[in-house]
Amino acid sequence: MSFKPQTKIPATYMRGGTSKGVFFRLQDLPLKAQIAGIARDKLMQRVVGSPDPYAKHTDGMGGATSSTSKVVIISSSSKADHDIDYLFGQIAIDKDFVDWSGNCGNLSAAVGPFAISNGFIDRDKIPQNGVLSIKIWQANIQKTIIAHVPITKGEVQETGDFELDGVTFPAAEIQLEFIDPADDAGDDSGGLFPTGNLIDTLDVPTNLVAGGKLSATLINAGIPTIFVDAQSLGYSGTELQDVINSDPTALERFEGLRAIGALKMGLIKDLSEAVTRQHTPKIAIVAPPQDYVSSSGKVIKADNIDLLVRAMSMGKLHHAMMGTAAVAIGTAAAIQGTLVNLAAGGSERSTVCFGHPSGTLNVGAQAKFINGQWQVTKAIMSRSARVLMEGKVRVPADNN
Repeated sequence: MSFKPQTKIPATYMRGGTSKGVFFRLQDLPLKAQIAGIARDKLMQRVVGSPDPYAKHTDGMGGATSSTSKVVIISSSSKADHDIDYLFGQIAIDKDFVDWSGNCGNLSAAVGPFAISNGFIDRDKIPQNGVLSIKIWQANIQKTIIAHVPITKGEVQETGDFELDGVTFPAAEIQLEFIDPADDAGDDSGGLFPTGNLIDTLDVPTNLVAGGKLSATLINAGIPTIFVDAQSLGYSGTELQDVINSDPTALERFEGLRAIGALKMGLIKDLSEAVTRQHTPKIAIVAPPQDYVSSSGKVIKADNIDLLVRAMSMGKLHHAMMGTAAVAIGTAAAIQGTLVNLAAGGSERSTVCFGHPSGTLNVGAQAKFINGQWQVTKAIMSRSARVLMEGKVRVPADNN
């Protein structure tokens, strides 16, 4: 029996925020993977090493966590007033699907630097020193992101002294602006609050929540997110990963509640659809500030944060915070009457500092009540990014 050699595809392995993934230029992909469909999905799965029943990604570039089983495809922009198009894929670890339904806010920080270093930006637009603003069209959710990328000697500056909890080493700061981040990309849901309510009461099975009722804030900002009060589920809001991720019953409970919230938000038409839509919506618990010790051993004082948030991603408690969920947190915190705002004290605010398992994060949002509806014009946060490896990823010939 003869076997075909592996195909070599130019790729860059990058960290963005607290995530990392494999970045591609659209034109470098095999022709049949340059369009959306099964061929692209199978290629991306093979690059990452999914589906892997061992949940290790030993035979691929993934890291077998929701933060590291990611791919990005960059192309020249289809929009006349944007620099590039950015498409994000969340690869399921042990299941056979790729979720293209949302964005990755963390990897958004790496998109601008990748575009600059890979020929998408005219050289005459790149300053010798300073900050270059890249206007990104986020193709998954049809939204604009502006990345402010530091430039030194005509090249992307990657090193610096900006520290981000959840990332071991400091790097250069990249500020991200998420413009009009309310998610209305192609679902039956619409507007910042899809039900029109700041707080909804969900009907849930009594085996998930005693009494069969659960208060939740359902919001479409950055990424569709379901916020619930930590105490209503028996948590303090200070939990680290092992407390929840080592508890199969807790994981099943969160997934059941997430599916119910997704149905209420109009993101799915039947609860069974949630299993193939794991990336969105997210579900998170919120609580008022308390002292706790982060996963790195850092003491987080209640006086230094506005609230606590713990978020689930791809069926597991995230080790820090998804960037898109941070946008949802900042937006909800800015609107009085949401569960997030109430956990933060209930006052008007344009910025919020929240505690997550790895430490703290600041995010700002501008929200206004216009014509009887809440609207958010912008959310802002800082991240960092750097290239980990670049060259060619090899894929067996039967997957390209």
